[in-house]
Amino acid sequence: MGQLDALQLALVGLVFIWSGFVRSGLGFGGTVLALPFLLLIHNEPLLFMPLMAVQLLIFSSLMAMSNYRKLNSNSADSIVTVDWQYLKYAMSIMIVPKIVGVFGLLTMPPTVMTTIIFVVVFVYAIGYVLNKPFRSNSKLLDCVFLMLGGYISGTSLIGAPLIVAVFASHVSKDKLRDTLFVLWFILVLIKVLGLGVAGVDFNWLQHLWLLPLVTIGHFLGLGFHKKIVNASTPLFYRLMGSVLLVISILGLYKAWFG
Repeated sequence: MGQLDALQLALVGLVFIWSGFVRSGLGFGGTVLALPFLLLIHNEPLLFMPLMAVQLLIFSSLMAMSNYRKLNSNSADSIVTVDWQYLKYAMSIMIVPKIVGVFGLLTMPPTVMTTIIFVVVFVYAIGYVLNKPFRSNSKLLDCVFLMLGGYISGTSLIGAPLIVAVFASHVSKDKLRDTLFVLWFILVLIKVLGLGVAGVDFNWLQHLWLLPLVTIGHFLGLGFHKKIVNASTPLFYRLMGSVLLVISILGLYKAWFG
């Protein structure tokens, strides 16, 4: 990240705090709500993808371990909060598109990859603004969403809204977040292994200052999650959808005409 100036580095730090907050607060969206901002700061997907993949791997594993400790304790909280049965079913559908997506990222030109990211974010944003996010109401549509979500998460780690649309229909609300965290761990592990085999630079030294910032956002998000778990949050999604709509339009303009 030596090509970034001081202001750009400061903005990157703020975005990583935001990504940690969203991920632990909602259980998804840490990348889809952060990557567009990062690409506006510096339009190079393969610079930020490994950074976000590693921090997602770390925090999803921490949440999974926390769940495991609860399950094996003698406290009143020792209940299963991961729907392992549906998780296994979904992974059987997503695994092949996921792997194909990883190879797609490694072979696409940066401008094409950036365009795909912003187009996907634009579609998601429209759904949020209209308060009509993706919904799945049939087994066939479930498979289509899971396959597309797996492929998109392989290319850019932003397939969460499609995947969540399916999981939210089949996993109870009290198990949804922790089930998604286990899923993200599996999907991102595949991504990290693919990037590693391809020799992509992970910028390991940058994690020394970015991980503490993500941690701050993570703990802020945990408090936020407690407040929204039993509440409806259409205003939040509409606000974020509006922001993402503007960001995606600016990003597409910058990618092709900037």
